Amino acid sequence: MPAPSTSFISTHDKSGVDMPSSKLQQQQQQRNTKNLGLRLGADLMSASCAASMVAPLIAIIDRSIMENASGRNTLSNSLKSSFRTLLLRPHTLIFSKPVALIFMLYGGTYLTANTLDTATSTQRNEPAPYVTTGTTKFAASSAANIGLCVYKDQVFVKLFGPGGPPRPVPLPSYLLFTMRDCLTIFASFNVPPLLGPALNERLGPALQNTVSGTTIAQFVAPAAVQVFSTPVHLLGLDMFNRPSAGGRGVSWGERWTQVRKNWVISTAARICRIVPAFGLGGTVNTKVRRNLMERLV
Repeated sequence: MPAPSTSFISTHDKSGVDMPSSKLQQQQQQRNTKNLGLRLGADLMSASCAASMVAPLIAIIDRSIMENASGRNTLSNSLKSSFRTLLLRPHTLIFSKPVALIFMLYGGTYLTANTLDTATSTQRNEPAPYVTTGTTKFAASSAANIGLCVYKDQVFVKLFGPGGPPRPVPLPSYLLFTMRDCLTIFASFNVPPLLGPALNERLGPALQNTVSGTTIAQFVAPAAVQVFSTPVHLLGLDMFNRPSAGGRGVSWGERWTQVRKNWVISTAARICRIVPAFGLGGTVNTKVRRNLMERLV
């Protein structure tokens, strides 16, 4: 009786061992997991750098808008007082609760956008500096920004509102703050990557060497949307400052008069805060992240 073929058995065993290994290698090649821990660290570092740069100025401006809307102080006097504190006692302001809240707000927003880019580049096997656009990024960034901003706003209105006994922020104010933040997030994270290439086409060669269309859009888009989001913000503040209690409700005409009264000056103030927040802060976050990620490719 002929002996069984050893070559047949060897070949069968080898193929049985190699198949799972090849599938595993193929799955690993479909994802970019190289330096994943360091990439997440770069996401955190770039978000922290950007947030720490803009937090003091934004805290000062937010306080002035809140105090002006509540009648507690004028916008100019509030700004003067805060900048005087920043100049004479900087540690008092920099390590204050309002600045910490702003750092939490924008650091969390930048970090959410960054980690989404890293997760997407890992899943799609893209290079580390890969940046996404679209609905997913808008939804994730909005969720983080709105959740943190609503918490920040309800603390700010209690700190810098009209005073009196503590009371909850009404649901309509929360909804209006949410609408305001959706407008800002869309203009800050989704518009610049789409508008940037169109602006690049209209820039001369000399200007393109100095600034990119995406950088211009990063500053212009968030600032321009404040014309529309500021009245939404002011209405939310007014519904907290002048709640409708009992049978003595505040009419919509009265609320519109109050919003219109503060619209121009508050829009200017919010542009001054949003340019650092999503213009300067967004640019710093993007560039620091890109520089760090390019070293990890």
